Amino acid sequence: MPVRRLRRILQPFQQFVRIEAFSGIVLLAATVAALAWANSPAVGLYHRLLDLEIVAGAGPLRLAKPLHLWVNDGLMAVFFFVVGLEIKREVMGGELATPRKAALPVAAALGGMVVPALIYVSCNLGVPEVRGWGVPMATDIAFALGVLTLAGPRVPFALKVFLTALAIVDDIGAVAVIALFYSHGISLPVLLAGVGLLGLSLAANRAGVRSPLAYTLIGIAAWLAFLQSGVHATVAGVLLAFTVPASTRIDRGDFRDRVSESLAELGRGGSTGPGLDTREQAAVYALERACEEVQTPLQRMQHALHPWVSYGIMPLFALANAGVSFAGLDASGHAGVPLGVILGLLLGKPIGITLFSWLAARLRVAELPADVTWMQLHAAGWLGGIGFTMAVFIAGLAFADAALLATAKVAILCASTLAGVVGFTLVRRAGGSGTIAADPAEADPTAP
Repeated sequence: MPVRRLRRILQPFQQFVRIEAFSGIVLLAATVAALAWANSPAVGLYHRLLDLEIVAGAGPLRLAKPLHLWVNDGLMAVFFFVVGLEIKREVMGGELATPRKAALPVAAALGGMVVPALIYVSCNLGVPEVRGWGVPMATDIAFALGVLTLAGPRVPFALKVFLTALAIVDDIGAVAVIALFYSHGISLPVLLAGVGLLGLSLAANRAGVRSPLAYTLIGIAAWLAFLQSGVHATVAGVLLAFTVPASTRIDRGDFRDRVSESLAELGRGGSTGPGLDTREQAAVYALERACEEVQTPLQRMQHALHPWVSYGIMPLFALANAGVSFAGLDASGHAGVPLGVILGLLLGKPIGITLFSWLAARLRVAELPADVTWMQLHAAGWLGGIGFTMAVFIAGLAFADAALLATAKVAILCASTLAGVVGFTLVRRAGGSGTIAADPAEADPTAP
């Protein structure tokens, strides 16, 4: 019974980890494909496709943007929306729900943001390129969890929980940095209109509106307002997620009663044909309604969008942004950028994560999970140096110069690769205590 209960509790988190872990492979394949394409004779086609103008709407609502910007401003807003849903879920009932549980990943994430940023600033002090200080702050959860999963089943599940919570707090910091420091020419009236739409979404939540379609329509309008306001449109995705309802219409007891009634009604059905009779069909509808009402809209939307983001949006982002041509790449004029990015991700992340975690434990505001060692946490800190998706995204906001952006991207790729290799090696050497395996079902292979 304890094992089954543990499996039930951890099942949603395990599904999240599995999707993130395997999506890292897809993301890696898209990155390699983009690099190969950008350095092939077909590089002209690559850039023509990214510059292809796509028009949506008509008249005053006409929006024309190159494909590259539709990916970065449009599809990535959906990515940030799912990030926001995950943040809200963790804050309300997950690893960030209580100060005691959140203290360690929050401290680790803070160190993993502050130390890399300081290293980058020290490498670019007094030059315009210092604007890229936000680039080495980010952690790519898909790649990091993918490497951690490849390290084998002896990795404690608590270490995956810690790394995921750390990456979520890291995402909160990245969104704040984007909103405050990488937005341009803010139009206050349009921004207020966007905030008003977010208020409308919150009012719909309070009024009991639970249809995902309603929040989707409001979200599109809010995204357009933020897009035109000067605040980066992806911020609207995160803020909208915070307005999505996270409560159920019925509790577990009501759900069990309604399911029992529906199953009993189906058992009494007398249909002998290939379909259902009227009574059986009504019972199925009642069962479907109960299944919807016992889930929060937040859970339903996250479950529906997460695979699309992991296997569609993130690989497309990589394909559109990782295509750097190595021919003629010249960093001589701004060597501080690659140096700051590489040192920030490769050294700043593991040092900051480990140091701030140790300080939090030393000050007794947090404690290390019982089945995780300091060596394992330090290894996870190296995996935090895999900053691909968010780091490339922030680099695109920080650097307008194409050569400078290409240099930053190459530095991100090199540092993320090295951080992943070192992190993987350290995780394998650190081993695992075996208290909780990567999949709790392994604790009892005969359990149903």
